[in-house]
Amino acid sequence: PSQKASACTAITLNAADGSAVQARTQEWGAFNLDSDLMVTPRGIYIQSNTPDSRPGLKWKGKYGTLGVNGMHVPMYIDGMNEEGLSVSVLYLPGMAKFEPYKPEQAHKSINPIDLPMWILTKFATVDEVRNELPKIRVVGVQQKELGGIPAPVHWLVTDQTGKTIVIEYTDEKMHIYDNPVGVLTNSPEFPWHLINLSNYVGLQAQARGSEKIGELEVAPLGAGSGLAGLPGDFTPVSRFIRAAALRNTVRPLQTGDDAAQEAFRILNSFDIPLGAVASPAKDIIGSTQWITAMDTKALRYYYRTQYNYRLRIIDLKTIDFNKSAIRCTPMDREKKQDYEIIGIE
Repeated sequence: PSQKASACTAITLNAADGSAVQARTQEWGAFNLDSDLMVTPRGIYIQSNTPDSRPGLKWKGKYGTLGVNGMHVPMYIDGMNEEGLSVSVLYLPGMAKFEPYKPEQAHKSINPIDLPMWILTKFATVDEVRNELPKIRVVGVQQKELGGIPAPVHWLVTDQTGKTIVIEYTDEKMHIYDNPVGVLTNSPEFPWHLINLSNYVGLQAQARGSEKIGELEVAPLGAGSGLAGLPGDFTPVSRFIRAAALRNTVRPLQTGDDAAQEAFRILNSFDIPLGAVASPAKDIIGSTQWITAMDTKALRYYYRTQYNYRLRIIDLKTIDFNKSAIRCTPMDREKKQDYEIIGIE
């Protein structure tokens, strides 16, 4: 798929009660991901694959996990485990270059599309991920669904404490970055986006005051003048700036539910109307195929889809993670908007 086809945006939000929410949009205009809700039980064995089809890394899962897959493949594009650890996968085209593959290290090599499964089924905290990731090798495995290239992706990881990191493989090396702004989009690599924030230091929530230009007193004509100059296009660079500005001027949030609702309000502004960005897909009605929000404290998984904007919630505490197999459920019972008809007497 071309870079035009993917435009995901992710943010984190924290609430006064200690809740941390990770939320993201899934913009994918190349084809319909036809995503399912997917549950992975505790205690199952999972094995990845390698570029030469040798058996890759094999592990036994410790934690039950809920998330969203793509193309009915048993992988997570987005997910949270029963300890609240959350992972979102975002595209990083032109930048992602994974570790070199060595056949003698096949047993500790993993396909990038399987990394979220490894993280979510094995670990409870960001610190555990940070400590264990250097012990395996993330190697590029060709994906036929992507035209025969390895999935060029990076990952946003948040745990119940609100600690957040970005994982990237560029120049065939692993990089783990702290995320001080709570935002992730797509290419270029994450440190470049942080540097680019320097070009927008004047953005603020407060309205600008009046100024004198020559002998003329000039004042803003309406609200929002503090964010004048905020980029409005759909490029990853502009979306990063916009998300950072909106996320970091957010109103005080009291609970995890407040944070989840606010995350949807912010991310709804990143919807890409079908047609605004050239897309080859003929089987979708919106470039934004779904949006999710994960409350890592309450263990609630929120989502809406391109077909139905009604928010749906899954409580991970109600899921039986002792069942023996991975199981999937459609995100939409029906692929149409769920309306509530209001009668007025």
